[in-house]
Amino acid sequence: MKIVFMGTPDFALPSLRTLIDLPDIEVAGVFTQPDRPAGRGHKLEKPPVKVLAEECRIPVFQFEKVRRQEGLDTMRMLKPDIVVTAAFGQILSKKLLDVPKMGTINVHASLLPKHRGSAPVNWSIIMGDTVTGVTTMLTDVGLDTGDILQSKSIAIGDEETAGELTVRLADLGAELLKDTIEAYVRGEIVPQKQDESKMSYEPMLEKSLGRIDWKMDSQKISCLVRGVNPWPGAYTLYQGETMKIWRTKPCDRVNQNAPAGTVVVSSGKEGLFVQSGNGTIEILEMQMPGGKRMSAKSYLAGKRIPEGTILGVEYE
Repeated sequence: MKIVFMGTPDFALPSLRTLIDLPDIEVAGVFTQPDRPAGRGHKLEKPPVKVLAEECRIPVFQFEKVRRQEGLDTMRMLKPDIVVTAAFGQILSKKLLDVPKMGTINVHASLLPKHRGSAPVNWSIIMGDTVTGVTTMLTDVGLDTGDILQSKSIAIGDEETAGELTVRLADLGAELLKDTIEAYVRGEIVPQKQDESKMSYEPMLEKSLGRIDWKMDSQKISCLVRGVNPWPGAYTLYQGETMKIWRTKPCDRVNQNAPAGTVVVSSGKEGLFVQSGNGTIEILEMQMPGGKRMSAKSYLAGKRIPEGTILGVEYE
């Protein structure tokens, strides 16, 4: 059986490796995003999927817009039985979807129809979910609207970040893809329509999402910090500079008289505590401009953030 794989970031790697290792499967080609400038030197960097494909001597195709004629012609030339996608990053046209004889299977990092969109892992944490999972589905022209093939769920750790959860879901997605391909080819799966009444769709991530609103309750702030870690990252303002917030913990300290965002405790011994909308939240790990990521206690052992300071306000 001939399969074409379409994917780009690290999340897609376990799924591609699984397809390469499956018996009686030929990965005829890999479609991925073009190389992009990265790092301080802005040197072109290959997508992780391209690196793996080249190591395995699989033909790689990179189109700015795969929907255009050159992408369609290339797909037709490869004559796949099935196309598999995992975080590819581009929307496929109906003409592309019509090429594979048995359809296009997508590995999506949520329990569809919940958290459709490009950042399901981040939003599951931001929204306070305690359980998430992966879904294999038949791709159609809608955005994550195709029929469900199979799904698997896992619990989200209390302190788990989006980056950490993505790694676990990538491995789980690869396991599910293997099961799905084998059962689907044997005709043992009956695709199921998604329940639109349970649908949710979340937007793409933007840097502004990471700015902390201290008026929110401590638990929601903590979920936001975890959900945007490592990108776009949570942050607040301190004396006109951006203070990155990497880890936080809701706590029982309460100071009802302090406005939200007020630093209520600040010492190298006790740590850094900030008033939220319903109590206090501890900043465990932080980073100042030009500085290293470190624990708040380590930072406060050498520098001061005066108690009474209000974080998040514009500095004039």
